[in-house]
Amino acid sequence: MKSPMLLLLAIFFVVQSFSLMAFAALLVCLFLYLFNIIWLKPQRLRWKLRKQGIKGPQPSLLYGNVPQMQKIQTSMAVKASNHGEFIAHDYTSTLFPFFEQWRKEYDLVKEMNQSITLDLGKPSYVTKRLAPMLGNGILRSNGLIWAQHRKIVAPEFFMDKVKGMVGLMLESAQPLLTKWEDCIDAQGGLMAEIKVDEDLRSLSGDVIARACFGSSYFKGKEIFSKLRTLQKAISIQGLLFGIPTFGRLIQFHSSRFSPTGQPKQIRCLEREIESLIWEAIKEREQDSSPTPTVKDLMQLILEGAINDHFVGSDSSSKSFIVDNCKNIYFAGHESTAVALSWCLMLLALHPDWQAHVREETAQVCQGGVLDAESLSKIKMVTMVIQEALRLYPPAAFVSREALEKTQIGHITVPKGVCTWTLIPTLHRDPDIWGQDANEFKPERFANGVSSACKIPHAYVPFGLGPRLCLGRNFALVQLKVVLTLIISKFTFSLSPKYIHSPTYRMIVEPGHGVHILVQRSKLG
Repeated sequence: MKSPMLLLLAIFFVVQSFSLMAFAALLVCLFLYLFNIIWLKPQRLRWKLRKQGIKGPQPSLLYGNVPQMQKIQTSMAVKASNHGEFIAHDYTSTLFPFFEQWRKEYDLVKEMNQSITLDLGKPSYVTKRLAPMLGNGILRSNGLIWAQHRKIVAPEFFMDKVKGMVGLMLESAQPLLTKWEDCIDAQGGLMAEIKVDEDLRSLSGDVIARACFGSSYFKGKEIFSKLRTLQKAISIQGLLFGIPTFGRLIQFHSSRFSPTGQPKQIRCLEREIESLIWEAIKEREQDSSPTPTVKDLMQLILEGAINDHFVGSDSSSKSFIVDNCKNIYFAGHESTAVALSWCLMLLALHPDWQAHVREETAQVCQGGVLDAESLSKIKMVTMVIQEALRLYPPAAFVSREALEKTQIGHITVPKGVCTWTLIPTLHRDPDIWGQDANEFKPERFANGVSSACKIPHAYVPFGLGPRLCLGRNFALVQLKVVLTLIISKFTFSLSPKYIHSPTYRMIVEPGHGVHILVQRSKLG
């Protein structure tokens, strides 16, 4: 009979051998997985693209082309600020130099505009970074979930609805006009220096809050403020450098111990914003007032959450409501406010166009009353807005990921490949817009977009294809109302404090704000 000790030792060695074999097998599986993700899969995609004549710079193993992009970005950093009349409107070579260096000309804009497939969605590596900001709302979702969200949200922004909001927009603008008049009085009565950005955010926030959520900017001020802080925090991390899987893993673990505490701040802000929005929703549900005949967007979202059966396990009623409120709070006021800032900057540089708009407004509004009907007759301000959105579109990119193998024109895009359209570069292409493409010339839009350039499909300030910005009509009407009122009341020029530094923080905004010198208009 064998010794129990020997038997135990035999069992121990068998267990040890089995554990070592299992561990070795696990290491092999892990190696094969990483090899496939880091090397084999990207090489397969590159091979499919090279077969079609699409080449690119050689990537590194762990971080792809990110180090090259960062090196180019650093080397092309703006060395001197632009002031006053020397402002250069072509900022893409400094803000997005890697795209400028690597850009290849494939005429696919028209094909992407005409594409109706749901197989082109928002890139996953970008949307993961935006998840704290946008949740799984309409700006970030893909496929059938996005289609359902759009069905509920889109009707609120049809033009017939937007026209009915003009009176509300006029009311929201009055506090801004009064504030600027008070600033002039406080600074001697002749002229005031004003940094316009926060005033425009407040105005735009009030419009979106009242029009879509039945509240005021004052009530939602904390939400807007925290969204702005969250936007800056996410932008610091960098949205454009899509780091490959293994690099992301290294970056994630190192960021957990980062002294800046950025990921923790983002998580806290995300929870606080969601809590504030949910509180506003519960207050609304408890309100005993009769349901209004004309439903606002909040009511449509609430009803949609109750009535629709959502696709996907993550789309609960609560997350659907909160996520879409975050999307509309952010996109509905931030992009419009930034577009207003750029418009005022350009008009401050070109007082002749202020005069054109002012004179036309005085002719159209004989009784001094601006409403939806008279607004449609004011053409000059529309031309100014179109040209401002050409030179300074808040959205810098149209980015799409092929969720399945997709045909765009003559190019077959493999599943997992991202396409990027750099909007400012497209809007400044001299072959499309002429040799004056970098100049502010609203007259190019005198006969509409179709006559402004050789390829109308190349004008995409609100995106392209089926995911064209839902709030396009809302934003354009609001821009027209606010600019017409400001120009009617004031004349303005750029302050010496203005520093021209377009900055990318999810959208392209004035890096140091827009400082203008404001006077009362003689016609106002």
